[in-house]
Amino acid sequence: MKALIPIVLFVGSLQYSFAQGQLTGVVKDQATLQPIEFASIAVYSSIDSSLVDGTISDPLGSFLVGNLPQGSFYVVVSFLGYKTQTIKGLQLSRNEKKNLETLFLLSDLQELQGVDIQGQRISNDFQAQKQSYSAKNFESAKGGTGTDVLRNLPGVSINAEGQVAIRGNAGFVLMVNGRPVQGDPLSILSQLPANAIEKVEWISSPSAQYDSEGKAGIINITTAMGATDGIYLQVNSRLGLPSIQNYDNAESQKRYGGDFNLNYVKGKWDVSLGASYQRNDQSGRRDGYVITYDGDTATHFPSNGERSIDELNYSGRFTIGFTPDANNNFNLGFYAGVRDRVRTADIFYYDNHRVIDGQRTPPFQYFNANDQNRRGDFVLGSLDYTHTFGSKAKLTSSFLYEYTMLGGPTINRNLGYPDLSLVYQDEYNTNDNPLNGVRWNLDYTFQPLGIGKLQTGYQFRYLNHVGDFFYERKNNETGEFELVPEFSSEVNLNRLIHTGYLQLDKSIKKWSYGAGVRVELMNRDFRLQDKTNTLDTLYQYDYVRPFFSGNIAYKAKEDLTWKLNFSQRVERETTFKMNPFPEREHSETLEQGDPTVLPEFINQLEGGMIKTWKDNSFFATAYYTRVKNLVNRVNTVYNDTILNRIYSNVGTGKSIGMEVGTELFFSSKWKSYFGGNVYHYSIKGEFDNRPVDQSAWVYSFNLNTTYSITSTLSSQFTFNYLSSRITAQGEDSRFYQPSINVKKTFMDGKLSLNFQWQNIDMGLLKTNEQRITTYRRGEFYTTTNYIYEVDMLILNLSYTINGSKNRSKFVKSEFGEKEF
Repeated sequence: MKALIPIVLFVGSLQYSFAQGQLTGVVKDQATLQPIEFASIAVYSSIDSSLVDGTISDPLGSFLVGNLPQGSFYVVVSFLGYKTQTIKGLQLSRNEKKNLETLFLLSDLQELQGVDIQGQRISNDFQAQKQSYSAKNFESAKGGTGTDVLRNLPGVSINAEGQVAIRGNAGFVLMVNGRPVQGDPLSILSQLPANAIEKVEWISSPSAQYDSEGKAGIINITTAMGATDGIYLQVNSRLGLPSIQNYDNAESQKRYGGDFNLNYVKGKWDVSLGASYQRNDQSGRRDGYVITYDGDTATHFPSNGERSIDELNYSGRFTIGFTPDANNNFNLGFYAGVRDRVRTADIFYYDNHRVIDGQRTPPFQYFNANDQNRRGDFVLGSLDYTHTFGSKAKLTSSFLYEYTMLGGPTINRNLGYPDLSLVYQDEYNTNDNPLNGVRWNLDYTFQPLGIGKLQTGYQFRYLNHVGDFFYERKNNETGEFELVPEFSSEVNLNRLIHTGYLQLDKSIKKWSYGAGVRVELMNRDFRLQDKTNTLDTLYQYDYVRPFFSGNIAYKAKEDLTWKLNFSQRVERETTFKMNPFPEREHSETLEQGDPTVLPEFINQLEGGMIKTWKDNSFFATAYYTRVKNLVNRVNTVYNDTILNRIYSNVGTGKSIGMEVGTELFFSSKWKSYFGGNVYHYSIKGEFDNRPVDQSAWVYSFNLNTTYSITSTLSSQFTFNYLSSRITAQGEDSRFYQPSINVKKTFMDGKLSLNFQWQNIDMGLLKTNEQRITTYRRGEFYTTTNYIYEVDMLILNLSYTINGSKNRSKFVKSEFGEKEF
């Protein structure tokens, strides 16, 4: 939504009723020359200082104030974190249209108690429809990735498996520099260096001009930018010290990497080049216990062993921007890279036995060696064009094409114990999944006189994703691997989406409001074949559906705003969650999808307040979310020692909760940020002809406190906590991660050294540890405790040349990383 900061409007006399004059212009950051969205523009009478009219700036910084009478005025331009600018002595004749051109705002570096704490400026901006957070204030994320920045936001939680959720919902749309991407947020954020992020915005109730996808709204990542002519270079390196604990893993973990970002701006040209290489391994282990039931027989198979992750990411990016004049801008971008992730689960099943009519059978032991490799190679390119018609209207077009090759084998071997040379079962499954995706957007924004700001546009998206899945088992007599037809398949997904939208935003006196509708036509064809050519099935699903949104805000005082927002959204399935042919995850688990799985449809209503005082801020938001066709991971029994994990619709999920956040400056050297979320979550429906009825209270909080010891030395403590929460068939336990960061700068801030102590435990806590439990009465019970590495020590070194000149923007993945 655009109309998020209400402007107080006042008509001072009857002569204003026939006003026809206009003031237009653009608001930009004086240091970076980047547009400032949501800046407040207020027009006052020079005679009695009464407020005549006002508005806010759009995403390009443009504004228009209409219906102005003839007379003398002054204009006040303001935005949180910037010094207010006043333009005096403006004369308007009847029906005159005056262009103020570009108005520059200077960043307001906080000076508290006479001590310059430039690095401690307000990091958060709470608005009626979105929240903005400055990434540089989260020192614990330095040298890490976008995920490390995101975990500091209120309502955000990350579990032991690395799944990101907002208000308990794992699905949200990720945008990079305002460009929507369709990739899995964790995959994309893991590719993006934290050092390159300037701020993170969360739009909880997006309006119609935004993509309708995502249960929890939109996260927009803004990369560091600048604007002055010249060259900018930042080089970062990262080195992890040897692990304090090895968890009896076969190999020691490696953590190191580096990235650079080069930006050159000269006149009409803007060129950026970047590359990143990151090795980020994590050691760990797991303890599990599974029981399956069949009549009077219960089969027990407890286990423990290694569960570690070796992850390697490397990529390169290149963009070139050309601005021939003030009304036209072109941007061409390319991005290519590789993500290679190996999960090792070498598990010892030490006491397999059955209990039959109360009698225990002799135990059986074996060792399961399991490696799951996931690799994604991708190349993509984009072309964007923007044309502005003065300050009244603009036309934007954006095109993206992506090719991705996904794949990787899983090796599963059940061996004797202690004699590992004895092979009970040797299985190998792999797949090749080429993906082609195209997206094209055309958007038009204009401001018809007296109506407000109108936005309309069209989006085309096409995805083709084919997969060739081979599952082979070794014949112990012949030594040859043989195809297992019931686990092998070919899939072909084609998904076509046409979208049109209309959005209206307007401000009147102390009120601002917006309303919009986004209409989607989606067609999904999913063809499934087995390797014996006996099965060839086409699953079709389509809809034409409107998605409505609306917001209203009331500015009761300069420092107090009330808000009410509504939005409708959709969460679409991945190809992986649709393939019904099982994949062997490890000895005790198969994993498969549901070809008939339906998209999740979301309705969300939220209301709250935003309060500021001096240098402090606070917000509170109450919300209600309803998810139809909720998708959960559920289990069934495949045989007495193997569970079948299925992704399927399980019913309706509902959340009713409260989210709060505050940033407090205790002194010139000490500030803290706290964000918390508490909600009641319920799931009702059915799966496999059995009822699903679960409910519980869930809460999470993120604490971040920073103390500046000297002007060049600071320390920061962070603590992220997620309570236990229900699933369709069980519960995930609590999960928390405390960390400390110490930062020292040299050479007037050009060189910085960060020392991080991540996942503090010292043998006293249960940091970075989570238990996942599922059960189904009379069929199975399974509980697994995942224990990941703690007390990780990491050094980060960063050097920057001309730090204020960076304006690098890179294209990001639209399709492939979601499937990864």
